[in-house]
Amino acid sequence: MSGIVKEVKDHSSFESELENAGAKLVVVDFHAKWCGPCRRIAPVVQSLAKTYINNVVFLKVDVDENEVTAAKYSVQSMPTFIFIRSKVKIDEMKGADQVGLIEKIKSHAGSAGSAGNDNDDGEEVKGYTDLKQFFLSSGCNCLNESDDHTHANVFDNNETYLESDCDEQLILSITFSQAVKIHSMKINAPSDGKGPKTIKLFANQPSSVDFDQAERMEGIQKIDLTEEDIDGNKIIPLRFVKFQNVTNLVIFVANNQGDEETTVLKYLKLIGIPLIATNMNEFKRVAGKAGESH
Repeated sequence: MSGIVKEVKDHSSFESELENAGAKLVVVDFHAKWCGPCRRIAPVVQSLAKTYINNVVFLKVDVDENEVTAAKYSVQSMPTFIFIRSKVKIDEMKGADQVGLIEKIKSHAGSAGSAGNDNDDGEEVKGYTDLKQFFLSSGCNCLNESDDHTHANVFDNNETYLESDCDEQLILSITFSQAVKIHSMKINAPSDGKGPKTIKLFANQPSSVDFDQAERMEGIQKIDLTEEDIDGNKIIPLRFVKFQNVTNLVIFVANNQGDEETTVLKYLKLIGIPLIATNMNEFKRVAGKAGESH
């Protein structure tokens, strides 16, 4: 059904479509047959479905025929566009604003030019997604960051970067808008010795962690990174059962690859899923795997 806007007749079918979409962005057009603005923007939605053929799922819900789904998302005006990833609503837009709709889709799925290619916004680990969309910006900070190269740069895969200030250590704190499960991470850092080497991870800290505490505390996982781990391509697995209900994550960078004066991170990607979207039967099965008891 790629490139097609699929009409979803009932809520059971809607839930199945979200399940099938996995970590792809789902755009839901809530409309009504009697709604003039809905009819006017329908061709735009169809065109967008053909443009974002590989990385976005487009659905239509008639609010008069599928009242259950409309009620779940509190739809009261038409058209309303709901944006969903991993079964969790991440945004919405009311009205037939063509420019606004395109900008929303670009914001959550990337540019149209990347729609036909594999890119870093895609589903790299089956069933899991980039957790950046669940970062609470007001709850993210970094100790010992330089004034010119701050933590705000590290969450986008571009030419900007995060750099430490007076020595090689960093403490990056990330707060999530809702509880998440963290499966793995990706790191892109330079190969000139400034990339991170030893990192420690702390979860659900009741207060901020300083450098003395980070050195002293054990954390829930310590990772010794190789240069291959930080080339931006490798998925670095975490002890999954230790990251099942995370509301905040602290990453302590203890040193770097070449004992350089400062540490640089170009990109950090956390891969996981919101806890609310977790199937508990699947959780029990995964948690029972051999070799994941520590």
